[in-house]
Amino acid sequence: MIVLGLILLIIGLVASISILTVIGLVLIIVGLVLNLVPIGGTRRRVF
Repeated sequence: MIVLGLILLIIGLVASISILTVIGLVLIIVGLVLNLVPIGGTRRRVF
């Protein structure tokens, strides 16, 4: 999800399409939150 967000962010910045930039930023933030917050258990994932 973070990689997809980065791709959309770069495409949005290069092509000057603001909606792609916003969607890219949202996907990056959601991807980081999902990686940092343990969901469905107390076991911590290590990257």
